[in-house]
Amino acid sequence: MALSTASMRAALFSGVALAGFVATPVTAQTADSAPDQNVLDAESASSSPEAEQAGNNNEIVVTARRREERLQDVPIAITAYSGEQLQQSGAIDIIDIAQTTPSVTLEASRGTNSTLTAFIRGVGQQDPVAGFEAGVGIYLDDVYLNRPQAAVLEIYDVERIEILRGPQGTLYGRNTIGGAIKYVTRRLGDTPRLNLRATYGTYNQADLVGSFAMPLGDSGFAIGGGGAVLSRSGFGTNLTTGQENYNKQIRAVRGTIEYDRGPLFVRLSGDYTDDNSNARGGHRLIPGLVSGIQPIDNVYDTRGALNDPKQDVEAYGGSLFAELEATDWLTLRSITGWRKDDSGTPIDFDALPAVDVDVPAFYNNKQFSEEAQALFDFGRLNALLGFYYLDASARTVFDVRLPGGVTALTFGDVNTETYAVFADATYDITDQLSISVGGRYTWDERDSTINRAVYLGGGSPFFGGTGTRFLQQTDFEGVRDFKRFTPRASISFQPNRDNLFYASYSNGFKGGGFDPRGVGTAAPDTNGDGVRSYEEIYNFFTFEPETVDAYEIGYKGSLFDQRLNVAVAAFRSDYNDVQIPGSVGATVNGQQTFIGITTNAGRARIQGVEFEGNAVIARNFAGPTSRFSLAATAGYLDAKYLQFIDARGIDVADNRAFQNTPEWTASGTASLSLPIGAGYVDASATASYRSKTQQFELRNPLLDQPGFTLFDANIVWHAPGDQFTLGLHGRNLFDKRYIVSGYNFLRQNPDTGQFILANGQPGYSSTLGNEGIATAYYGNPRQVFLTAGIKF
Repeated sequence: MALSTASMRAALFSGVALAGFVATPVTAQTADSAPDQNVLDAESASSSPEAEQAGNNNEIVVTARRREERLQDVPIAITAYSGEQLQQSGAIDIIDIAQTTPSVTLEASRGTNSTLTAFIRGVGQQDPVAGFEAGVGIYLDDVYLNRPQAAVLEIYDVERIEILRGPQGTLYGRNTIGGAIKYVTRRLGDTPRLNLRATYGTYNQADLVGSFAMPLGDSGFAIGGGGAVLSRSGFGTNLTTGQENYNKQIRAVRGTIEYDRGPLFVRLSGDYTDDNSNARGGHRLIPGLVSGIQPIDNVYDTRGALNDPKQDVEAYGGSLFAELEATDWLTLRSITGWRKDDSGTPIDFDALPAVDVDVPAFYNNKQFSEEAQALFDFGRLNALLGFYYLDASARTVFDVRLPGGVTALTFGDVNTETYAVFADATYDITDQLSISVGGRYTWDERDSTINRAVYLGGGSPFFGGTGTRFLQQTDFEGVRDFKRFTPRASISFQPNRDNLFYASYSNGFKGGGFDPRGVGTAAPDTNGDGVRSYEEIYNFFTFEPETVDAYEIGYKGSLFDQRLNVAVAAFRSDYNDVQIPGSVGATVNGQQTFIGITTNAGRARIQGVEFEGNAVIARNFAGPTSRFSLAATAGYLDAKYLQFIDARGIDVADNRAFQNTPEWTASGTASLSLPIGAGYVDASATASYRSKTQQFELRNPLLDQPGFTLFDANIVWHAPGDQFTLGLHGRNLFDKRYIVSGYNFLRQNPDTGQFILANGQPGYSSTLGNEGIATAYYGNPRQVFLTAGIKF
């Protein structure tokens, strides 16, 4: 239900940021993601024609298996975006890379600017309240982010971004069931540098970012840092408060100290982000059921009056990374991380001036993690042994203010402590044939404190209201433990250096817990004694772990003197006890309210095929740095519930679909590089397509987004030596309006999704509030902007 706006864009923020994949002059993108790895440490190739002419045959060196290998040689499905690519594409934020990554959905959660909703191959988590683990792991410089708040990152001085599809856990960090997204910042190095970048564009977009690195003589020490001021006017207006809607106002800083001498490398870094952007107001899709107020023509305008608490997001943290090459066969690593974010946000569900369903909310998250790794290199045998610890707390507090001065205050405080040991080993049987096996054992403990009270006559005192407590609906504490062994195995065959075939199996696991929006007085009285026991409430609040068995076969080819690179993967996932969090309007003791209900859909099957490729069509046709290339991606997903028991005890699997999981994702990019004097110009155009997407498992004719295509274009001039760049970028050039998320509290037929009245006849009727809630949030409209960068 409630969504947060936290902003941990921290530590990475690039003014011009990041857009859909563009086929830059050097292919630094695809491999295909494997469900059995969860980190790619790549030394990405440069994207300039000069770099290509310098050689290395466009090869990208990665250490996905903790040793240096060509990306082409790694039996893992990975999509990697280098920092150069991201700057060349002139993107807006991390969400845009989903346009050109097969089977991936990334979007800002409902009512927020910076909470990330991420799905990979149908697996993810839409509800970011405390108590629910993410289905997709987000990593910031090797540190796992336990909460999705603040994960819509702006990027500066980024080395690369990697997306891995499928279960992760035997090589790195936290176990994640759907995949991983990894942000890697640039090491300082031993050369002084200063980078500045400015952006100006439509909606008064004005960004300024800078970064520097300075080695301290020959001591092995270096210091570095950066900062960003990112601002943009709103795409629309709140017609009630006068505030801009969908605006941006972010400040961020980062500092780093590194020591790099001989066998020892140490990096200490810290970051801080302050996001004062307004909370996003939604667009009503239906007239008010009581007031008759009509929807607004501009989908980026809103009428919601709630503005307390004022949105203010602070996110900060630090990490300490140490690596020691103890011998020529043993490397030791330690990764320590600490993070905290606090945010207040008002979410006006009904998007109308009246208090109908208004939700002021606070989100507070903090975490500490420690990871230790030992890496072994015995020639044909390479292995890793690791230990991971996480201690995290997440608190979600919100009012639900209803007509007539009735308020339900929900307080959920969830603590998670997890330990894990993991190992992975690869043995080269011959120069062409390799096998790899790994395993992880995870211990999770989750304790929850949940309180729910009803206030009359105004909001709760927690949010400064004057209401009087009328009823305590929940006062609950619970503890759960989860233990799981998750194995993986793969085999790869490389007949020559340009062709690789592989097959893999991996098992993924995500722990259960307690729904923090549960209402104790709504728990079923199973023994009929008229009193809801702790055991009955415990069982009502509980949801179980989910698991997946993922199978994949893949091929990677680098053909025609590396002018054509392709990666193809076919996969199947058997998904069990799928967690489906949600909330519904209900009447308890004669009082309208809402209830959090999380179910475990019995079984599901996800299968599909993914393709990524790029081809150099012509080079040196108009000079030594000229180049014309094409790139394409495609993903087909057949995701189907095999068993889904609803609250009536009926199997409705045939009438449910995976949320945020389009059947088709595809993109195509044409890229041209031409010499201009001593410099050169890069130009590119990208079309990206997503087929129909459902917002929830039950179809919703108002919120479900039909298939659509977006068009982007970029032209960037590079001065000699790439010291100065000037770019013109266009996003969503045909100004397509498309829904990315929404709220729904309208009564629907549970089998057909048709909207119905209370008596079952067709029509709109509300399950929460008087006016009815069908509220949508939209992707960004057309944006055109100029960028200028300079390097010293």
